[in-house]
Amino acid sequence: MEYRKLDKLGIDVSLLGFGCMRFPLLENGSIDEVEAEKMIDKAMAEGVNYIDTAYPYHNGDSEPFVGKVLNKYDRSKYYLATKLPCWEIKSVADAKRIFEAQLERLGQEYVDFYLLHALNKERFHEMKDLGIVEFCEQLKEEGKIRYFGFSFHDDYDAFEEIVTDRDWDFCQIQYNYMDTEEQAGDKGYELTEKLGIPVIVMEPIKGGSLAVLPDDITAIFKESDSNASVASWALRFVANHKNVKTILSGMSTYEQVLDNLDTFAEFKPLTAEEEVVIEKVAETIKSRVKNGCTGCRYCMPCPAGVDIPRCFSIWNQHAMYENDGHARWDYFSNFNEKEHANNCIKCGKCEKVCPQKIAIREDLARVASDMDHIK
Repeated sequence: MEYRKLDKLGIDVSLLGFGCMRFPLLENGSIDEVEAEKMIDKAMAEGVNYIDTAYPYHNGDSEPFVGKVLNKYDRSKYYLATKLPCWEIKSVADAKRIFEAQLERLGQEYVDFYLLHALNKERFHEMKDLGIVEFCEQLKEEGKIRYFGFSFHDDYDAFEEIVTDRDWDFCQIQYNYMDTEEQAGDKGYELTEKLGIPVIVMEPIKGGSLAVLPDDITAIFKESDSNASVASWALRFVANHKNVKTILSGMSTYEQVLDNLDTFAEFKPLTAEEEVVIEKVAETIKSRVKNGCTGCRYCMPCPAGVDIPRCFSIWNQHAMYENDGHARWDYFSNFNEKEHANNCIKCGKCEKVCPQKIAIREDLARVASDMDHIK
């Protein structure tokens, strides 16, 4: 296993971290504890020492399960990360209650890495105004948490404001070869290097999208290295950034554990030729986009109630990755039917204000047709 030193904290962590939000499930939707424990045991046996969970994962079942598994191990042999659900916090009393519940769930006396969960600009201001940042600093002084940081979901400007606000012990960002200009992105990563703030990366495989790609795109990788898994390319891209200390993989199968362990058993940095291969793959994926919607939302609100940018986002993501299952869930299960593309009344109001001059009415009809085909 490859390890990286967090100079700021004086510790070494495994380059592969175990993300505990996508455990295998039983038919009733609960965690398959037998299989999931087998997966954690294998990862830790091969040197993984960073385990990441959170209060809401698996409907609240992840922390208790992870705690049960970890409590059979020597506490000095692993680093445990969990997160404060900021959206549920309205006072310091709320934060204290939830943190104490987390310790009880986990069966721990302290947490190594404690994060303000899913910060954006507005949520960070709320946490500051409520005194939650000071509360977490107090937890650190008391030894109940060792290191204090945050996970992030917003744009670069928000990231810059948050990351420069205080001397964070670490931060966690979404980063992969398709999202270099999304959220914190390349600019955010470079800022952490400048500030000396260690980075934990989530979504290195973009929720699984970069593990299973369309055949023609997979062929680009296989032509370069027929033995390497598609997922390993995404992981190695992230690992090529030296200030990335741990890469969280939300592993769902034992086979994924084995593949990820193989990638980091003897980590090999990308060669210049391999970097070109990844650039080619990224460009090819992006070229499959159906239209140029940027999500600016100038077209909103729609008189008919259609969420035009979201319709286009799901449509474009499906075109890029051909992931029918994910698109089906995102459109038909995770999206209000009243906002679907088929509700367009073709009034044309949206097209008058679209900066990209998109034929929105025509494209919404295509969205409706394409989504019906995968329903």
